[in-house]
Amino acid sequence: MPRLKVGVVFGGRSEEHPVSLKSAREVAQNLDPEKYEPLYIGITKSGSWRLCDGPDPGWENGDCRPVALSPDSDTHGLLVLEEGRYSTIRLDVVLPVLHGPFGEDGAMQGLLELSGIPYIGCDIQSSALCMDKSLAYVVARSAGISTPNFWTVTADETVDPTRLTYPVFVKPARSGSSFGVTKVSRREELRSAVETARRYDAKVLIEEAVVGSEIGCAVLGNESDLVVGEVDRIALSHGFFRIHQEDAPETGSDNSTAIVPADIPEESRLLVQETAKAVYRALGCRGLSRVDMFLKEDGEVVLNEVNTFPGMTSYSRYPRMMAAAGLPLSEVIDRTVSLALTGKTR
Repeated sequence: MPRLKVGVVFGGRSEEHPVSLKSAREVAQNLDPEKYEPLYIGITKSGSWRLCDGPDPGWENGDCRPVALSPDSDTHGLLVLEEGRYSTIRLDVVLPVLHGPFGEDGAMQGLLELSGIPYIGCDIQSSALCMDKSLAYVVARSAGISTPNFWTVTADETVDPTRLTYPVFVKPARSGSSFGVTKVSRREELRSAVETARRYDAKVLIEEAVVGSEIGCAVLGNESDLVVGEVDRIALSHGFFRIHQEDAPETGSDNSTAIVPADIPEESRLLVQETAKAVYRALGCRGLSRVDMFLKEDGEVVLNEVNTFPGMTSYSRYPRMMAAAGLPLSEVIDRTVSLALTGKTR
């Protein structure tokens, strides 16, 4: 049986470029060479596309060729520039190992839709919706899911700090990880926090601080046929959880530890998993996503955010939660490929 040609896209123009490279390396190590023939497409920080040997450190300096994903569905793959001429490589499926803007926000998904190539993960609509936290909250609320109280601030808008009850979190409305996020405890800090968030997005989200445990749930599948991983809990020693902001994330965070399975009551675990599936369906997710939530002392579960292509590094939460439920990363990849090609998890 011929191997599937899998286009593994990594890098990208967002602030999460380095994390994408680490995720792609982990994915590369877990691609079954008997099933898949990977073709690695690296996107530089400036936006140049390169067909390369893999996502290893220094990949840009290796034997790379300029490449483009053809928007012509008849080509169904890559256009590779060689000696002044373009050759084509047909792809069976694309694995977009990209985080943040231009990767999870629907932009890449739109190009893949034009190309006609099946791809792993959420579609254009759900990617764009989940990336904009304020819109995700609106849709989740309409489905009966609890969210923090929040306010949005546009590019030319000012906010009256006396109208808010502190503490609040100020964050870019459409950005990845915790880049540009500030916890504001006093009204005097609000203006600076909004300016920090605007470095990453013109639209800023201000949301009330939810008192509770930070928890997450990995979800895999389409529509009604969903598989969930074990729930995790982020144990904080101080401050707030700043994902992908650590100096050496492979060796752990300086203020947080992910506990999986989460040390919470069984009824809470089941409620978290059911809420994660409800969020996933309400926002139209498919393939895979990580749903981050808060678990309050009274047992209420409140949505935090949804990551439509969560980190896949050796220290990332999604693969750890799935592994704890008996699904190693290699099997997660197999299932997501199946979903992309057939729409089924099994």
